[in-house]
Amino acid sequence: MGGVRSGRHHSVAASGIVRRGERHPAATAAVARVSVDVPLPYHLDFPFDYRIPAECDADAKPGVRVRVRFRGKLTDGFLLERVEHTEVADKIKYIERVVSPEVVLTPEIHGLARAVADRYVGSLANVLRLAIPPRHARAEAREAEDPAPPPARPEAEGWQRYTRGPAYLDALANGRSANAVWQALPGEDWPARLAEVAATVASTGKGVVIVVPDYRDVNRVFAACTALMPGVVALQADLGPGERYKRWLSILRGTARVVVGTKAATFAPVADPGLLVVWDDGDSGHAEQLAPYPHVRDVLVQRAHMAGASLLVAAFARTAEAQLLVDTGWAPEIVASREQLRAAAPRVTAIGETDAQLARDEAARTARLPAIAFEAARDALKAGRPVLVQVPRRGYVPALACANCRVRAQCRRCAGPLSLPGGSTDGAPRPAECRWCGAVEVMFRCTACGLTPPAGRGRRLQAHRRGTRPRLPRRSRAHLRRRRGAGRGARRPRPRRLHARGRAPRRRRLRRGAAPRRLGHPRPRRPRATEEALRLWMTAAGMVVPGPQGGRVIVTAESSLPTVQALVRWDPVWHANLELSGRTELGFPPAVRMATIDGVADAVNAVLDELRLPATGEILGPVPLGEDKERALVRTSRAEGRALAEAVADAVRVRTARKDPDPVRVRMDPLELL
Repeated sequence: MGGVRSGRHHSVAASGIVRRGERHPAATAAVARVSVDVPLPYHLDFPFDYRIPAECDADAKPGVRVRVRFRGKLTDGFLLERVEHTEVADKIKYIERVVSPEVVLTPEIHGLARAVADRYVGSLANVLRLAIPPRHARAEAREAEDPAPPPARPEAEGWQRYTRGPAYLDALANGRSANAVWQALPGEDWPARLAEVAATVASTGKGVVIVVPDYRDVNRVFAACTALMPGVVALQADLGPGERYKRWLSILRGTARVVVGTKAATFAPVADPGLLVVWDDGDSGHAEQLAPYPHVRDVLVQRAHMAGASLLVAAFARTAEAQLLVDTGWAPEIVASREQLRAAAPRVTAIGETDAQLARDEAARTARLPAIAFEAARDALKAGRPVLVQVPRRGYVPALACANCRVRAQCRRCAGPLSLPGGSTDGAPRPAECRWCGAVEVMFRCTACGLTPPAGRGRRLQAHRRGTRPRLPRRSRAHLRRRRGAGRGARRPRPRRLHARGRAPRRRRLRRGAAPRRLGHPRPRRPRATEEALRLWMTAAGMVVPGPQGGRVIVTAESSLPTVQALVRWDPVWHANLELSGRTELGFPPAVRMATIDGVADAVNAVLDELRLPATGEILGPVPLGEDKERALVRTSRAEGRALAEAVADAVRVRTARKDPDPVRVRMDPLELL
């Protein structure tokens, strides 16, 4: 990218006369290596050399934002380092200007971003775009505040229930590197426990980064941390650009010692990090959906290794990746004794665990809610406790009934039952459909009382009287607000508290994505069926009071299933070992390193022809994906995972250097295959 000119500035004349606007290089280290902020192909993923003008010598420090001319256009970039000489042409372009003297790219974050880009076969610019938020001049102009004083070490009595809990806190307080996988007890106040760990590390003067799945968890952990110490910052992606950059700068300038946030906080530039925490690493919110698709847990493992910090992987359940950290000895587990577990866990009952249960309810295996579930709900409501019903799929109303007289709504053509099938998520009213003949009923009236329209999905459906809606009595309007359908529907309710002061506890029906505050916000996009089911079950069951106090969990699944057995015994470690052994036998991550190559057939075959795999490498496929696309799997042992990433990157670089028209997508250790 060398050149004779830099924009509007002129060079020296042949006669030696200095022309107006001429630029001179800096006296020392006049060459800057810049990472340009553009989507580069793989074969151009390296820094470019630019000349540093004398007027920018003082502000052109490694890590600042600069403006350079790249491919004839002004482009943002980061100054990575300054050197004396360049290996390219002697006459190279000048840096246009230094955007700000603020050093936003620290050496630690630069090294981490480069390692993540190499591991996931991505470009440095894409990772830096995830790590550093856009600049906001007004926030940057504010003066830096004084750093918060180190807090006192908390008592942390809650960690006494765990076998290695006190020893782990002592290791952190003494400044030793201590990695661990923490298995939280059911009903545990995990935000308070994480706040105690963070305060213990902050008392030594080191920084802490806590990454949680969603904003509700951020609010809980942030409140718990601020109650113990000052200098805590909440960092998440849904903040405004000014507020987000302001908080990010407070972390960069050392004002904040503890950072709590979503995946946007993974690269938070805390000074001297001492502890990195990821809560519920199995949640799909920790997987980045933008290239190069890094995962929070893997990035924090890499960061802990490079910075010499401690890592804590915590959750109610346990993933196969976390179990691999335990099996390799890299992170010992922190679990409670079986006595503590029996005292804290609710009583879990599955379908078919005893012959007496099936004898009492012969339809237990086919019913959506067996009799034992209704019994548990009645007992809880009589005791004044709320009931949570968690369902596995989108909301629907299997049958409609009149909100006034509760008579089933029938089709006018075949007298079949009317229902509201699922499928619309835009909030628009949907017509009722007959479950027998499929006829659509847009306007109808109750056959019994004639005036009250049936209630479905919380909306008043129009009556069959010239398209108008009749005036309902007060009692009917109250019913319409409370009743959601006649059958056992799974309509998604509005988020509300489980308890209401001065009112009786209510039942709560939830689907995935409509969970209460303590349950979190599970997302529907998740490929790992058994692991995800156990994680959601245990997260929901962790809200239930202990079994000695009458807490019960009814899982409407066969007791012979391994996932159900793990829930009944509250043994996620056994299930994680089972999951890991199954993936090891099949040759899937995390037992191996794997890459997927997607694209049209010719492009995938061209990349496979250029691959130079290590000794343990093998190619599976390609297999068709539809729409003239194919997918090939490439896997190696974990010991040769870096060699696999380099081989795939080299093959893609050759293709992009040839300017082949058909693109390919590469993902390392893809979650969709698990």
